[in-house]
Amino acid sequence: MIGEIQNFIQQLMNYSYLQNALITAVLVGLICGVIGCFIILRGMALMGDAISHAVLPGVVFSYMVGASMFIGAFITGVLTALAIGFISRNSRIKDDSAIGIMFTAMFALGIVVMTSLRGTSVDLMHYLFGNVLAVSFTNFIITLIIGGVVLISVVLFYRPLLLSTFDETMAQAAGLPVKRIHYLFMLLLSLVTVASLQTVGIILVVAMLITPGATAYLLTDRFPVMLGLSAAFGVSSAVIGLFFSVVYDVASGASIVLAASSFFVIAFFFAPKQGYFMKLLRKPAGREKAA
Repeated sequence: MIGEIQNFIQQLMNYSYLQNALITAVLVGLICGVIGCFIILRGMALMGDAISHAVLPGVVFSYMVGASMFIGAFITGVLTALAIGFISRNSRIKDDSAIGIMFTAMFALGIVVMTSLRGTSVDLMHYLFGNVLAVSFTNFIITLIIGGVVLISVVLFYRPLLLSTFDETMAQAAGLPVKRIHYLFMLLLSLVTVASLQTVGIILVVAMLITPGATAYLLTDRFPVMLGLSAAFGVSSAVIGLFFSVVYDVASGASIVLAASSFFVIAFFFAPKQGYFMKLLRKPAGREKAA
């Protein structure tokens, strides 16, 4: 393993494409970890899944007209989020049903159009499953800009986002524009999804939005600590996943997600307060006191 680490470091120092891939993966892990905390506490995991799948038509149509795929993905992601809100607010259909309808319809549309274009399905396949090693310098710069916008927005609107996340009623009573905050969060979620396209892909991006935050949630009850831990797990997953991808020549997006999932499994079983084994150890003591 030491030799493999040395080999990875040597390649990292010699190849600029690998340097771009590492920085991009770390940035995506960071912003996914931060936004993921809000997603978990808001109970919006399915919305993250919906937006991540709904960007596919935007990617395909952008490819067809020769435009930036980031722009197309962002537009379809935002439109899908708005459509879900419109359906749930103007019909008897609830949020979860509206999400299921929209994200499957948009994803199916993207698949149909992609498979109908001869010779392009392979070119677009890395957007489905991710290939961070293929990140160009232009895509790296775009991801860097998106990451900066997301992190600055979270810092600037931290208090409104926090208050509306934990108690929407109190946020309304405090005079905060809850609906605008919700749409701001949808905008940030769409940006994070777009930034993650080439790193982990459309299908796997929801894992990076949920898993680091869920892991941190098992380890702490304080939200600022949760944010820090989630970002750390996201970054660590990106580095470890990229390492295994380069050394063992396996899919980069899947490797990053598996690294994040490994952190979650460890926290699930061994977290000091919420870990499964820790709970088992506390049960006998509780029964003895009751007796």
